[in-house]
Amino acid sequence: MSTAGPIIDDLRDESDALDALVSPLTAEGWAQPTPAPGWTIAHQIAHLWWTDLAALTSITDEAAFAKLLTAAAADPLGFVDTATAELTATTPPDELLARWRETRARLHEELRAVVDGRKLLWFGPPMSAASMATARLMETWAHGLDVADALGASVRPSARLKSIAHLGVRTRDFAFTVHGLTPPAEPFRVELTAPDGGLWVWGPEDAAQRVTGSAVDFCYLVTQRRPRAELDVVADGADAEMWLGIAQAFAGPPGKGR
Repeated sequence: MSTAGPIIDDLRDESDALDALVSPLTAEGWAQPTPAPGWTIAHQIAHLWWTDLAALTSITDEAAFAKLLTAAAADPLGFVDTATAELTATTPPDELLARWRETRARLHEELRAVVDGRKLLWFGPPMSAASMATARLMETWAHGLDVADALGASVRPSARLKSIAHLGVRTRDFAFTVHGLTPPAEPFRVELTAPDGGLWVWGPEDAAQRVTGSAVDFCYLVTQRRPRAELDVVADGADAEMWLGIAQAFAGPPGKGR
């Protein structure tokens, strides 16, 4: 059995928080535009439904997921957006919500049953159940921000952000590679102030390259949900400065930001 239980619990709670935002909406509410160009609130939930279903397929049917990888390779920039648009156009909002609820509940159950040591196929490198749950947590939070911004709602920061910040740190080398750059040889020191005022740290204390600031703002940065100029995240060192300009915690080609 997987030891990813606490992260899966956080994923469930983050999903439930977003569910609470969208469940009271009328059809007009679902059609509201979000800060992601061309995406309504319905698109955001359709996207989460599709990616949760893809993650579920990775666990339960590797052959079917391999076909998804082939399709993604043929259209890496538009594959997911096309699927999201099709689901949004063909599925009424009440059905979208019901399907997302059903799919994510099954995904959480299957993640708990993944044996430690098993690597799950994904659009980036294969990953453990804990990493898969963290990736789903990150994306649910990020797209939940899009929905909250569309509704003018505030999202209260929680300790769940620690896993998202951790993913942002762990994907440093990926961010360099996906931009055609050689990752720095030495680890960075990252020190972030948590929502409760505590300190979250990664990397050696004597590292020459450092990143400091707000954990919430760092999560905004690595999910590309806020412009860097608005964020309390500071780099000390040329390599760290470069990283903050290209950081992304999500798989796939470099994004343009929201």
